Amino acid sequence: MSEKRMLIVDTEVVRKVDENRGDMNRSDFINFLIDSCLKEDSGKQNYITKEEFNQFQQGTRELLRNFLDFFISYGLELGKQPKDKTFEELSQKLQSLGSSGSKAKNL
Repeated sequence: MSEKRMLIVDTEVVRKVDENRGDMNRSDFINFLIDSCLKEDSGKQNYITKEEFNQFQQGTRELLRNFLDFFISYGLELGKQPKDKTFEELSQKLQSLGSSGSKAKNL
């Protein structure tokens, strides 16, 4: 038979355990929470770091810049000289992405 000990916790903690344990007894539920927490810490993280997010953001901007650059140069290669408003908007967006990309590299 396993040895039993008494654990004194706040009433709020007991309430949370009782609300979430379902059919498990308190001891089994707390043991389950501890085991799952320890397994989670050793295996994976459920978040990304600020540096990872910044790298993703820069990669997305670079991809968009290359995408716009390709389609603008593709249109120019075909010999059509676009004179409409859409081409001007795309050119401005490409230029603004280029300037914001250089600002991000300086940070």
